Amino acid sequence: MRQRHHQGGDRGWTAARKGVLSRLRFTSLRLRLVVVFGLVALTAAVSASGIAYWLNREAVLTRAQDAVLHDFEQEMQNRAGALPEHPTQDELQHTAGQMAGSDQRFSVLLVASNADGRTVYGSSGGLSGFSLQDVPVSLRTAVNKRQKVDGADKHPYHLYWQRVVDHDTPYLVAGTRVIGGGPTGYMLKSLEPEAKDLNSLSWSLGIATGLALIGSALLAQAAATTVLKPVQRLGAAARRLGEGKLDTRLRVSGTDELADLSRTFNKAAEALEKRVADMAARDEASRRFVADMSHELRTPLTAITAVTEVLEEELEAETGSMDPMIEPAVRLVVSETRRLNDLVENLMEVTRFDAGTARLVLDDVDIADQITACIDARAWLDAVELDADRGIHARLDPRRLDVILANLIGNALKHGGSPVRVSVREADDSLVIEVQDHGPGIPEDVLPHVFDRFYKASASRPRSEGSGLGLSIALENAHIHGGEITAANSPDSGAVFTLRLPRHTSGPGEQPAEGERKPGDDTGQDRGADSKGDA
Repeated sequence: MRQRHHQGGDRGWTAARKGVLSRLRFTSLRLRLVVVFGLVALTAAVSASGIAYWLNREAVLTRAQDAVLHDFEQEMQNRAGALPEHPTQDELQHTAGQMAGSDQRFSVLLVASNADGRTVYGSSGGLSGFSLQDVPVSLRTAVNKRQKVDGADKHPYHLYWQRVVDHDTPYLVAGTRVIGGGPTGYMLKSLEPEAKDLNSLSWSLGIATGLALIGSALLAQAAATTVLKPVQRLGAAARRLGEGKLDTRLRVSGTDELADLSRTFNKAAEALEKRVADMAARDEASRRFVADMSHELRTPLTAITAVTEVLEEELEAETGSMDPMIEPAVRLVVSETRRLNDLVENLMEVTRFDAGTARLVLDDVDIADQITACIDARAWLDAVELDADRGIHARLDPRRLDVILANLIGNALKHGGSPVRVSVREADDSLVIEVQDHGPGIPEDVLPHVFDRFYKASASRPRSEGSGLGLSIALENAHIHGGEITAANSPDSGAVFTLRLPRHTSGPGEQPAEGERKPGDDTGQDRGADSKGDA
């Protein structure tokens, strides 16, 4: 029972150790270095200690054994050999006591036959001392076995020995017979002093192994610190570089591999900084060009728009003053002028978003009223179904919400067909507006690009009625509110655009920048920028 309990404790300790190791298993380079150094040092120390212990053990036991056997053999020749062929028990007892008094202090047992043919025994320890039962049977058999006498072996009997353990104490047992006739002698010598010496040696070697292991751990820690400090600095520099601090550089010292790595990092960071600066300059120049072009176009476009409005009024008046031959051309001019005006306004809106100058003018808005106003202003009442309860309020920018709704609903009417369903619901502290049409849906390869600027799904039909910016502007207006727009296909039919806005937008309550006008509603925006063609 005690043995089983000990084994269970070992299993529990092993399981706990495995649990700790599983959490620490090679989680850092420092730990790996310490473990590797420790394993190398432990292997070397255990190997060296094992070899040293084995060599010293054999040397100590062999030296003690040879001294005892030599002394026992001399005593057998000098004292046991002097006994008569058939000694008495008293003679055996006396001789055994004399033999045990040698320098080695071993116990002696003499066995012989007296004159009557009976076996008599003589022990150095008396009747309770060393007895024949203490001698292993195999040793007794070897001692009493007569060997064949030939040129290589001139004696029929030899000295034999064996190491035994009795009650955790090691002993040396030996036996031989007197050559030429005489008693058989057995010797018992305790090896406990040698065992204590070897035990002390093992403890010393164990302590040396432990010190070597501790030293290796300290050495590994020092090596890991030396190696990992540059790596940690490199990691911190890479993080700063990832955060946009492109002027980050490492201090280079030395000529080793880590120094080469630092120099390579500095060169890469320098090249990246230059490349980003060039790209930023080109991007800024592009934005400036678009902004300047848009502003420059507004002046002549204003005059052109005024003229086209007059022409449009003449067309609607039906007074007959307009030549029927040029009426189609006038209608085309009016349509294209309106489209050009929308494009310029959208480009200006995009440049404001890119420059970060777009601002929110927040107000408390009834969502149902806002959607109704958007639909009514564009004469979409017959084509749009509204599912929105009145009384749902949110703090938003009404103008930008109108832009979002106009682009989403107009896009659904153009590409999905009526009826378009607009539904509003509340989700936690957010507002969800869904615009669903009943068309064939959006192609899967176009779906990821529906919010890209100027994206054309078909290269063969690059021109469409829309500017290709409507959905992109709608998404930017959602982002400035802290919201999002997603596009998907309904399991039933058609596409679904989902607008999510926070009900309480926190933004700067500033008036729009000077010259900012409400951009034209890009209701002609092609889904996916021409994914489904023009009517």
